[in-house]
Amino acid sequence: MDHRHLLPNEIDLLVDGYVGFGMAPLRDHLTECSECSARVDELRAVTELIDSLPHHMPRLQFADSVMRQVQVIEPWHVALTESAKRLVPSSTPLRVLAGAGAGVAAVAVSGSAVWLGFRADLASWVFNLMLDRGRDSIVVGASELAAGALGSGASAAIAQGGLPVVAIGTALLAASVTVAVAGFRRLAATARSNRS
Repeated sequence: MDHRHLLPNEIDLLVDGYVGFGMAPLRDHLTECSECSARVDELRAVTELIDSLPHHMPRLQFADSVMRQVQVIEPWHVALTESAKRLVPSSTPLRVLAGAGAGVAAVAVSGSAVWLGFRADLASWVFNLMLDRGRDSIVVGASELAAGALGSGASAAIAQGGLPVVAIGTALLAASVTVAVAGFRRLAATARSNRS
């Protein structure tokens, strides 16, 4: 027969005085194994000492002071719900007024969407207008960037549609964005390590 010592959970059951199924072999083991019996006796003594300690009631603000030091990360949907709840007025008349305002806004947006849906030519015109304005602002920004970095000749080449200069300007812009992102990440890591 293999001799094994009691496992920690078995010792805990004996110390707690558990009387369920399978406890008789554990109790019998204590009579045979002096090492396990000594461990159970030590734990019973510690348990009795802990039970004899006076019970103190913590201060009323104890839990609040502990929780202020704990970083609780709540999911985004819980934070969004809590933020939305703070925006809802507490009084009934203001709730009715806010609901009416939200309803009017919803009807206006829905009506505009339906109207634009039936007026596809107008929607297409607005889309093309926005696309042209966006493209023009990108070209102007790239030409100003090229003029600042490469001189006024590069700006004129971009305005005339010079592809190589546009590629250079785009590469410069991408490089500056990459350097800025790397710098911000390094700054955030330094701030995090200083906080720890």
